[in-house]
Formats: sequence, C-alpha cells, structure tokens
Amino acid sequence: MNGKEGACCIITGMIQLEIPGRGELRIEHLVTDVNGTLALDGILPEGLVKRIEGVRQKLQVHLLTADTHGRQAVIDQQLSLSAVRIKGGNEAVQKAEYVKKLGANSVIAMGQGANDALMLKAAALGICVMSQEGVAVETLTGADLLVPDIFAALDLLDKPLRLIASLRK
Repeated sequence: MNGKEGACCIITGMIQLEIPGRGELRIEHLVTDVNGTLALDGILPEGLVKRIEGVRQKLQVHLLTADTHGRQAVIDQQLSLSAVRIKGGNEAVQKAEYVKKLGANSVIAMGQGANDALMLKAAALGICVMSQEGVAVETLTGADLLVPDIFAALDLLDKPLRLIASLRK
C-alpha cells in the first residue's frame, strides 16, 4: 500500500484495501449465493449480467446454489459461469467450507439466507444483501456490512473506498 490511512487499489485479479483498525485485505474471490442474493424467483434482474462481467475483470466469481427454483442452468448460461450446486442438508457448512478452501482471507462473500450466515462469517468480508425474499437474522448478524440490494453490493467492488469508509474503526 502507499502508507496512506485507508488506502486501496484495484489490481488485475485483486482488490487490495488497508482499513484503519482492521488491517489489510487482499481480495481475490467473490463468493455469492444465487437465489435471493443475485436472482429473485430464479430470474436475474436487468443489468446484473453486465455488472457481473465487470466484477470478473477484478475478481474470480464463484456462485453457490441449492438451485431452489431449478433455473440455475439458465443463470449459468447468462453469466457464462458454472455454479457449484450445494447438496441438501448442512448447506451452511458446505458454503463456509467452500470459502475456507479458497482461502477465507482472500474472499468477499455475499448472501442473505440462513444458509449463507457461516459463509459470511468465514470470509474476510461478509456482505448481507437485502432481498425481497428477506434477510435471515443470523446472516445479518454474521455480516460485516448490510446493503440494500445486489447492485449496491457490487458498487462496493467498483468503489472500494466505500468499504473503507464503512469499516474503519
């Protein structure tokens, strides 16, 4: 970093942040839940495909889903990604283990459902995304930040100084 308090920079394949009172973050991965977080009723909102394409210029994007609405194949095609299907039972543990295998200290995780709580806690930075499906209380309390929607969450990756402003101690 450049020695300035609260510095950040976006490097190809990484977002690097120095957050006062929290330390340095070197983020390489975005791990996100799909249904409720990215999609509503299995359908991506208008404009999200383009936003995810932009994120992929900075970070490796990982989708985790139980495919509740049975539309994940369509979403995979729209996003040019292949989601990891989470098996029924112990979904929260499976998601948290996925983050840990990537190296939790290099992960920003996004979610809103109860099965996302442990994933958000495990990640270097957990973002709870408010949704029309609601937000599970344990996910809210396990997150570092709460944002009003997925677009606001993705804005934080485009403008990481916002993260510093919200997370500094």
